[in-house]
Amino acid sequence: MVKIALIGGSGLEKLNIFKDVNEVEIVTPYGLPSSTFFTGTLGSCEVYILSRHGRDHSIPPTQVNNRANIDAIRQLGCDYIFATTACGSLREEIGRGDVVIPDQFIDFTRHRISTFYDPFDGGKIAHTAMGDPFSEELRQILIDGCRETGIRFHPTGTVVTIEGPRFSTRAESKMFRLLGADIVNMSLAPEASLAREAGIPYSAIALSTDYDSWKHDEEAVTWEEVLKVFSENVSNVTNLLINTLMKY
Repeated sequence: MVKIALIGGSGLEKLNIFKDVNEVEIVTPYGLPSSTFFTGTLGSCEVYILSRHGRDHSIPPTQVNNRANIDAIRQLGCDYIFATTACGSLREEIGRGDVVIPDQFIDFTRHRISTFYDPFDGGKIAHTAMGDPFSEELRQILIDGCRETGIRFHPTGTVVTIEGPRFSTRAESKMFRLLGADIVNMSLAPEASLAREAGIPYSAIALSTDYDSWKHDEEAVTWEEVLKVFSENVSNVTNLLINTLMKY
């Protein structure tokens, strides 16, 4: 049976779609993960769901224990990771409610531990290749799922991850556009690079909720706006994930 981890808080754990539902707690050398794992089966998949910011969304982005989260998924023996995240659009063509399947990231965080190799263990030097940080196999599965479910989506995109929890200034938002980023969020780095170090294929579904702060003809992003748009469109993310899991 294929084991798949879902990271994000998409609300899947609240749906009555899994069989043999259980809850698992994992302890890692890096501390506790953000939450216990809801587990269950869907089709031929064994699914493990982790709430990145805790079940009550009490963990700020910088305080997420990414190493514990990924190590726990490795301990569970998961074959793949699918992550979900809200994001701000840095491009006119990426509208509110659109889904982006990113293929690149820029890590603009400053206070997060971004490697398992800290320090190099027993003199082992590890410089992980990160040219294409998201699994192309998983990305294509998600892209096919977007087409099959009729979701408005963008098959590529560069995501810049900022520290948070504050949103960007207008100057920062414009800078990210100049750097070549298409969307901005607070979650995918270093989560994606840690998954690569752990040897687990990783891909993400990014739901655009706002235009960050670069558009002068709109108010800058607020948390209330993010929640409103995410709530209105989370069913699209859920349907995409179910479509994806049913293919295994």
